[in-house]
Amino acid sequence: MAQACSIVAETLYALRSYVRPGISTREVERFAESEITGRGAIPAFKGYRGYPASICTSVNNQVVHGIPSQLRLREGDIISIDLGVFLDGFYGDGAVTLPVGKISALAEKLLRVTEESLYIGIEQAKHGNRVSDISSAIQRYVEANGFSVVRAFVGHGIGSSLHEEPQVPNFGLPGQGPRLKKGMTIAIEPMVNAGSHEVLILDDGWTAVTLDGNLSAHFEHTVVITGGDARILTKVD
Repeated sequence: MAQACSIVAETLYALRSYVRPGISTREVERFAESEITGRGAIPAFKGYRGYPASICTSVNNQVVHGIPSQLRLREGDIISIDLGVFLDGFYGDGAVTLPVGKISALAEKLLRVTEESLYIGIEQAKHGNRVSDISSAIQRYVEANGFSVVRAFVGHGIGSSLHEEPQVPNFGLPGQGPRLKKGMTIAIEPMVNAGSHEVLILDDGWTAVTLDGNLSAHFEHTVVITGGDARILTKVD
């Protein structure tokens, strides 16, 4: 899993330099797929439950599961890139939201708060805590900063399958849900909207957008529960 996750991390890191105004989300996908396969792994999303692409590219008000296309990125856009890797029987999963050129102050704050909420959630990913300790910490931080957490999509266990139990919501009261134990591997992934938490699925059956048209951001790490602080598997040193 650590090897699969390191490929996720390296690919997402490479995309930080690749994403720029003028390129299409299809080009972003091709670049990411080349990074993954060039390291001897398989894009985990391609064909998963019928998904038609290797990664998810969600632009501006798209929350998650945006399908790469000929849509060209413009100065001021934000793009959430979610990707998974399959290697030697195990999965890794991660996501980042990147600025396209210079972005608005609101978009900058949204990206910062969403990423910070991920690490605040990871701080609660400790042996003996409950899953909802992660959920509650994320929700409190996001809402204290004037944003909302998406409820329709959640984090998850991960290992020999891409999505396993337990579900890891980004909202809820603390002290509930399964107890975290040393050795568990989970994907924590806050999706945060600038407006309402409500979302709508488009006619393609995949792309989720904010119901009110406001911006959305998404960050994700795969972590392993240890005897102390969680080890982040999808982080570049």
